[in-house]
Amino acid sequence: MSLGNYQSQLRIDLGALTSNWSFFAGQAHGAQCAAVIKANAYGLGMKPVATALAEAGCETFFVAHGLEGYQARQVLGPKALIFVLNGVAPQECELFLEHDLTPVLNSLEQITLWQKRGLCCPAGVHLDTGMNRLGLSEEELDQALGPLKSIQIAVIMSHLACASDPDHPKNDMQRKAFLTLATQMPEAPLSLAASGGTLMGSQYCLDMVRPGIGLYGGSPFDRHSVALEPVVTLESPILQLRSVGPGDTIGYGATWQADRRRIVATIGLGYGDGYLRSGSNRGFAIVAGAVCPILGRVSMDLISLDVTGAGSGAKIGAMAQFLGRDAPLDAQAQALDTLSYEILTRLGDRFERTYSQS
Repeated sequence: MSLGNYQSQLRIDLGALTSNWSFFAGQAHGAQCAAVIKANAYGLGMKPVATALAEAGCETFFVAHGLEGYQARQVLGPKALIFVLNGVAPQECELFLEHDLTPVLNSLEQITLWQKRGLCCPAGVHLDTGMNRLGLSEEELDQALGPLKSIQIAVIMSHLACASDPDHPKNDMQRKAFLTLATQMPEAPLSLAASGGTLMGSQYCLDMVRPGIGLYGGSPFDRHSVALEPVVTLESPILQLRSVGPGDTIGYGATWQADRRRIVATIGLGYGDGYLRSGSNRGFAIVAGAVCPILGRVSMDLISLDVTGAGSGAKIGAMAQFLGRDAPLDAQAQALDTLSYEILTRLGDRFERTYSQS
């Protein structure tokens, strides 16, 4: 269905996505380059994203939950290798077996379950090396070595806690701990690096890398950007314009007050669409090439922008860009005091998502 002129537009460039995947594959020092497509492919749509990546040559995919694995299998067909990061629960065993999903085993309980009910099907094993989240500790690995001998191990993996800061000493500590623990296990491909780790050198890439946020155009680093293609463009229309003067306030709670004459645009976007309320009085959009700050609180359906600097480009129906080449994902995340991950995965189902190949 074609939507009206006052509807926000969410455009996803699949060509940019696959270009980013190729970039990470080229940085992987010969390691296999997988793709993380959990959370509905970071909010952009499992089916089109997974299809584009597979057509670009990606053969291995990571999701978080069994249901996501099932959805990925419907899209990718029988040949793709699909790892489920959160592992397998007792009630999911049949789902995993029927749809050839590969659990990443994170605990003694999961290992015992898969040993008994996995019918000798492959599994990954997650070793905790300092994240203290999912994965087997060094002490648990000692107890798991026996049961693991009867499981076909498809990958041994861990996850870096501080890859967003390449200079953090914990990165090398985890790398060394991972390699030490892995030597105690049956030989299998090793995977440590997500987006950030992939760009930290061959010593982190090992046998397989699994980029996530970088595929979607977000830098994996805290303090510097990476030359990635912008994948997402989010634009919303100007619904109304008004002139406000000194003392006038904007929005709920009157949290912003004008100090001089300004032109204010009301935009058809809000937290009901997934735009974060933390953007109140701190986010921005681009109108006619001008940076236009958010004034007052973000409400469910509406945002106010100071479009004074946009001049005649600010008119009813004109589009304000909140994400895109002119409003980079990482810059918006910094303005909203959050991460690019949260911005993407919060994008709601009000948007008419359109896909293109650049």
